[in-house]
Amino acid sequence: MTAIVAITNQKGGVGKTTTAINLAAAIARRKMRTLLIDLDPQANSSLAFFDVAEMPSSMFDVLSEQRLDVREVIRETKVAQLSLAPARLSLAKLEQQLVGQFDAPFKLKDALVNLHKDYDFIVIDTPPALGILTVNALVASTHLLIPVQASYFAIEGTDDLVETYSRIRARPNPDLKLLGVLITLFDRRTNIAKDAVNQIRSVFGTSLFKTRISRNVRLEESPAYRQTIFTFAPGSPGAQEYRKLAEEVITRVQADRVARHSEDAA
Repeated sequence: MTAIVAITNQKGGVGKTTTAINLAAAIARRKMRTLLIDLDPQANSSLAFFDVAEMPSSMFDVLSEQRLDVREVIRETKVAQLSLAPARLSLAKLEQQLVGQFDAPFKLKDALVNLHKDYDFIVIDTPPALGILTVNALVASTHLLIPVQASYFAIEGTDDLVETYSRIRARPNPDLKLLGVLITLFDRRTNIAKDAVNQIRSVFGTSLFKTRISRNVRLEESPAYRQTIFTFAPGSPGAQEYRKLAEEVITRVQADRVARHSEDAA
């Protein structure tokens, strides 16, 4: 069974795209067939691998009325085992196009049906909003990963995200599971960051990943050179942390599969 992980937070600047890029790359480096789907109209995940001119078609063409087969937009990246389904700014038009369509939340899920045998992991980068694109990601996914910045306003707005998650589980996707909450942009030198971690832990408890992603200039620089952290700065703290995160993600997914299998058998 393919693990489909939506990386979601409606707040911007929490390291969501950085996590999508480097988590997908870290999983691929574990020799697992991995697909990164960019659903953010800003297309930053896509631009970390390709120039705009190299992406004539995108997820907009898959989810819009054009209904292009998703395999037609997927591109192989320079990272072994890692493919990308890119985004373009045109995705911003999709909200308006899908208004009133009864099957609007299921567009992505339907598009991915035939890909399950092709990939071990699918990682979805979502926009910083709880609109139809994010809802599509949650309906199509098996797991949700929430990056939260270690800041004073760390959990501001997470109530809305948790409520959306609950609503998705209530009807369109009861199998969706919270894989974990990831602390990002952590600065161990400041008391505010430490206080934020305690605040986040008080809300999410054991859902918190042990791995924390530190503030790291290399992580910010690597997309500009169209590289992941593993080729740009393989010895950096950012590379070490995303390797550890990938291990945690894989372990949690495998444990969830065992639990679900046991429930089905019972």
